[in-house]
Amino acid sequence: QVQLVESGGGLVQPGGSLRLSCVASGIIFSRYAMGWYRQAPGKQRELVADISSGLTTNYVDSVKGRFTISRDNAKSTVYLQMNSLKPEDTAIYYCNAKWTTRITLYDYWGQGTQVTVSS
Repeated sequence: QVQLVESGGGLVQPGGSLRLSCVASGIIFSRYAMGWYRQAPGKQRELVADISSGLTTNYVDSVKGRFTISRDNAKSTVYLQMNSLKPEDTAIYYCNAKWTTRITLYDYWGQGTQVTVSS
């Protein structure tokens, strides 16, 4: 059974920092591209950042220079370090694991963790 378990969300003041973690089980973690998505109330889910199995990273423009994604294959964990947080970063943040073979897409999601940026 595949599980992605996020942690690290919470309430933080503007300008503050949080570090999200996502621990994966039931998959060969090193094979998977890992991503962080977020969904704010009334908005569509969007990709925040992802990191490939080869450690290539990608960020949405609105978080470049503020957020850093990283992974530790030995711990089957992906992280999202979020600095200089803004109220518009408020959302539920979801962890995603994705692996594509020639014929199959393996696509798994965590349950989400709430991040609220407010004074």
